Amino acid sequence: MKKNISFLFLIILFAACKENKTTESKELSVVEKIAHAHGFEKWDAVNEIQFKFGENRFWEWKPKTDDIKLTTNTDTISYNRKSMNSTAKKIDRAFINDKFWLLIPFQLIWDTSATISESVEATAPVSKTTMNKITVTYPKKGGYTPGDAYDIFYDNNYFIKEWVYRKGNSHKPTVSNTFENLQDFNGIKIALDHKKNDGNPIAKLSKIKITYN
Repeated sequence: MKKNISFLFLIILFAACKENKTTESKELSVVEKIAHAHGFEKWDAVNEIQFKFGENRFWEWKPKTDDIKLTTNTDTISYNRKSMNSTAKKIDRAFINDKFWLLIPFQLIWDTSATISESVEATAPVSKTTMNKITVTYPKKGGYTPGDAYDIFYDNNYFIKEWVYRKGNSHKPTVSNTFENLQDFNGIKIALDHKKNDGNPIAKLSKIKITYN
C-alpha cells in the first residue's frame, strides 16, 4: 500500500510540474502582448485588407498570396510581392510604409530582424505622461529604411499610444506622433488618426475593410 501511495504521489508531482511548465511556456513577450491586444490572433483568418492612406493611396492587399493593388487619383497598379519588377518595387516602398502605420502592433512580431529593447517607463513625447516604452531598431543593411529606430509608447493594457521615429537611429527624434481614434474591425484594432506635437495630423487611415475566410 505504501508503495502504491508513493507511486501515486510521483504521478501527481509529475503532472503538477508539467502543468507549471505549460503555463510558463504560454507567457507572452511584451511585443506579443501588444500584438494580441490589437487582435493579432485574428490575422491568420484574414483573406483581404483594404485601406486608404492619406488622400491619394488606396490599397487592396491579400496577405495569403501577397497580391497588392494600388489605386490613386490618376492610376491603378497591381503586383505581387513575390515577383516584382522595377516599377513594382517603387510602389512597394510606399506600401510597406503605409502598412507599417496600419499594422505596427503586428509588425513588432513580423519584423524578426529588428532588435527590441526591454520595456521601461518613460515620458511620452506628445502627451508628456508616463507610459511604458520599448525601442525597435532595424538592421543597418536591408529593407527600405535600414538602421531606423522607433520608440513605442504603450499603456498598461498594451495599446500603443505614441511613437517616436528616429531616422538612422539618431538621438534626435525625426517625428513624434500619437495613435488616436482606435477602431475595432471585427477583432483587429487599428488607430486611424496620428497627430504631431503641435496637434496637426501627420497621417490618416480610412476606408478600412477586413475580409475574413
